Amino acid sequence: MIDDVATDSSSEKSRPASSRRARRVRMTGKERREQLLDIGRALFADKGFEGTSVEEIAARAGVSKPVVYEHFGGKEGLYAVVVDREMRQLLDMVTGALTAGHPRELLEQAAFALLDYIESYTDGFRILVRDSPVAQSTGTFASLISDIATQVEDILGLEFKARGFDPKLAPLYAQALVGMVALTGQWWLDVRKPKKAEVAAHLVNLCWHGLENLESKPRLIGHRKS
Repeated sequence: MIDDVATDSSSEKSRPASSRRARRVRMTGKERREQLLDIGRALFADKGFEGTSVEEIAARAGVSKPVVYEHFGGKEGLYAVVVDREMRQLLDMVTGALTAGHPRELLEQAAFALLDYIESYTDGFRILVRDSPVAQSTGTFASLISDIATQVEDILGLEFKARGFDPKLAPLYAQALVGMVALTGQWWLDVRKPKKAEVAAHLVNLCWHGLENLESKPRLIGHRKS
């Protein structure tokens, strides 16, 4: 079992042993794990997966590299836990926000939920929209959009059926709508203008008025038909 104690700096080594012992900080395994997750989350958001090293994570935590390996098996394991937490946080915020009965208000709630997440969990969103490691099949921006779209797919299906449209097309429209909101959120992450409520209003304006005048059998007007 690796001794989970913060390492001493070179300056600390020159101090009396009693002083060094007084400044030593011992954490429980759970506390150390949470510390490493917080540090990894900040580094992954700032530098990305490839730009972050186990050495830097360990140095920030004041521990040796083996401590990181003991808790997560390596950088990949730490990254996977960080991504999983962010995915669950965002999905919980979106699904928890969908409480209204009217479809237009549901769109507003979904837009606000995503923008709230971006505003409150900026580092997490930056991690989710970055390229994931090649070997990782989950946690990508595409899978994020797909997971959220699944939450609104049933709502759209019922709305389509009530309007006489083919409910089998609900997944397609769910992906399109959620993708639009998510990509707009990615842009808003950097500019932060206009204000959140105004961004949500414009997103819903485009979504709702587009859906309100939806053609049951959309047609192409250009020369290309296939």
